[in-house]
Formats: sequence, structure tokens, C-alpha cells
Amino acid sequence: MLTSDERAENFIKRFGFDFDKIDKNQIISLINEEFEIAVEERKRCFYDSSECLRVLCGYLFCLGDISDVPLLEKVKYGIDMDVGTMIDGEWIISLKNNGIEMEEYDIQSKQEIIEGFVDYYESWL
Repeated sequence: MLTSDERAENFIKRFGFDFDKIDKNQIISLINEEFEIAVEERKRCFYDSSECLRVLCGYLFCLGDISDVPLLEKVKYGIDMDVGTMIDGEWIISLKNNGIEMEEYDIQSKQEIIEGFVDYYESWL
């Protein structure tokens, strides 16, 4: 089986960053699959799914809206602290706030967060 980093890299190469062409339902399905893998890995005390889940949740953030918050929270809080730290809380807050910048909480606009996500993962291509 591929490592989490290898799976993450494969998803980045597969989907790229043209968010108008990425099927959100496919991302949701992949998150659910990877979540189950992570839960099983945790039971076996072998854990390697953080980066892959981070990439997929990042894609969901980029494509998503407030209706996607429960799934992001499930991943962030539903496995362990290692995964929890990988799933950016700013994504959740931004979606809950319709992507509007919140200077008082140091939350960037959704567009700025998306640009940061793309900037980080473009180097993986």
C-alpha cells in the first residue's frame, strides 16, 4: 500500500488545482474512504493517513461551503490529535463564515486560504 504522502501526491497530480473541474462528490467519497483507513490504522497502532486526509480536506474546503463543515469536523476531531492538527481549523471557521475575512480572529478570506493551499501543494507536482 502507498504511504499517506504518496497517496496525497497522487491526488494532487490527479485533480490539480482547477477547482471548477473537480467533482466535489468524488472528494467527499475519497475523504470517507481515507477516514476509514485512518480509523483502521489507528486500531492497529500504525498511523500514516494525515497528509492524505489533509490534501483531501483542503480540496473539500476549496470546493465547499457551510454544508461541508460536519465532514471536515469529523476528520479533524474524529481520529486523533495528529490528524486534528493537520486539518486547518481556519478552513472550518471560514466555511462557517461564508469565506469572509475575519481580521479580529486573524482569519483570511476563503480566496486567500485557497491561494495558500495551492501555493503549498503546487510544489508537489
